Order: sequence, then C-alpha cells, then structure tokens
Amino acid sequence: MPELPEVEALALDLKGRLDGRAIVAVHVAAFSALKTFDPPLSALEGTLVDDVTRHGKFLDLDCSGTHLVLHLARAGWVRWREEVPAIPPKPSSKSTLAVRIVLDDGSGLDVTEAGTRKSLAMYVVRDPLDVPGIASLGPDPLTDDFTVERLGEILQREGRKQIKGVLRHQGTIAGIGNAYSDEILHAARMSPYKPASSIEGDELQTLYDALRTTVGDAVERSRGLAASELKGEKKSHLAVHGRTGQPCPVCGDVVREVSFADSSLQYCPTCQTGGKPLADRRMSKLLK
Repeated sequence: MPELPEVEALALDLKGRLDGRAIVAVHVAAFSALKTFDPPLSALEGTLVDDVTRHGKFLDLDCSGTHLVLHLARAGWVRWREEVPAIPPKPSSKSTLAVRIVLDDGSGLDVTEAGTRKSLAMYVVRDPLDVPGIASLGPDPLTDDFTVERLGEILQREGRKQIKGVLRHQGTIAGIGNAYSDEILHAARMSPYKPASSIEGDELQTLYDALRTTVGDAVERSRGLAASELKGEKKSHLAVHGRTGQPCPVCGDVVREVSFADSSLQYCPTCQTGGKPLADRRMSKLLK
C-alpha cells in the first residue's frame, strides 16, 4: 500500500513529467473508481497540469484549477507511459487498469489496481477539501508544527486505544499506514498494543523521534526516484513489516506476526515486547 513517503515521491516525479502538459482525455476503465459527477470528467479536457501535490496518502493533480485527486488504496499505482494506445480502454473485470490519463504529446498515465478488492478512488473536484477523506485528515507528521507536544496531545486524546491503530488512523495522523506504523514502533522499541495515553515523558520523545526519522528518512530515500522504483525501494528498507519469520536486523530474533481479518502487523519480540510473543488468534486456531 502506498504511504506518505511513496506518495510524496510519486507527486514529485509526476510534477516533473506533467508540468505544463495539457490533458486531452481521461478514460475510466473501472467505473467504480470514479466517486464524483460534478464537475464532469470532461471539465479536465484541455486543462494544463499546474501542480502535483500530496494530502496524506491522496495524490492531487491541479489542472487549471480543477483537481483530479487519486487515492491509491491498498493495491493501486500510477504508471507512466511514453505512448498511450490510440483506442480508449474498454471496461474489463480482468484488467488491472482503472483510469487512463492522455496528454497532449501522446504520453500519459495508467492508474492501475491489482487484486479483486477494488478500493482505488478518483475524484474530480474544484477544491481538494471537497474530498471527504482529505477534509477529515489529521496533521501531517513531517510539518514543522507537528511537535512532540502535539503528538503528546493526540495520544492523550486517544486514551487507551492501541498505539498501532492510532498511528495508522488517517483522521488522527495523516499518511502513515500499516507498514510504516510497524517500522516506527520497531524503531521506538514499543509494543503495538501499548495504550496511547500511557506514552509520556521519555517514551513520548522516543516515539516522536522514531516517527519523524522513519518517515523522514523514507521520504529522502524516495526523493528523485521514478515511480517504477518506489515499491522496491520501500521493501528493501523495511526492518520488520512483511518480514515474518526472518531475523530482526537489530537483535536477530525472529520477526513475528499478528493476523487480523484483512491485515496483519509484524514486530520483534525482543525489541518490542520484552521477549513475549503477542497472541495471534488466527494462528492459535490453526494450531488446535
């Protein structure tokens, strides 16, 4: 799933490619992806791409004042094409193509989504804040006003909620998803189940430093990379996320997993839970 660092780098890459280009057409191959009807898609035709920015995990193309906003969800991505086919794509349940953006020089973007769970979303709006998900975003963790004091206020407000869920809830803090929340908590040597409001003093500073460093370093590593390189860069620098059964790069203990209905988290028992494995109900059922 693309998170803040990847979307930030993707916005930067696309800004360089699209600056001053005109949009000829936007073809929707997966109708479920388009979430708005006013302005119509035709409002984008003939507009110039003035800017490409990010709001949390949302990608925002400013097209002469009309905004084409994308949320790539779990399995979406944007692929640059030097030349797009002349024939518009046909809707197909077998294709990963969701949206095709055609530019005035014959190049374009394919917005794709793998898998059967279709969650990718596209909005055509006059103001990014017209997108409900953007309007409800929490603070961006890399801005100057996201201080340790502000993080402390957020954690106290969230009470006994588990810190893992607090970090990845977009209305609380924008841009952090499943992968980077795992990485932040590993860097902070903190259990994903720790109650948010119990994190104070030195622990709060440790979590804040881990958050800013983990996400900030990922942004810097991704900056300047082409879209095609971003997924590989992310995966190659993960310490625990997606590495179940492999050795922790810090202590050598085996990285473990807790599975949920539609996701999972990874952690190191030695680094984060005092050597105690966390209960995994799904795995417990399989072992009975």
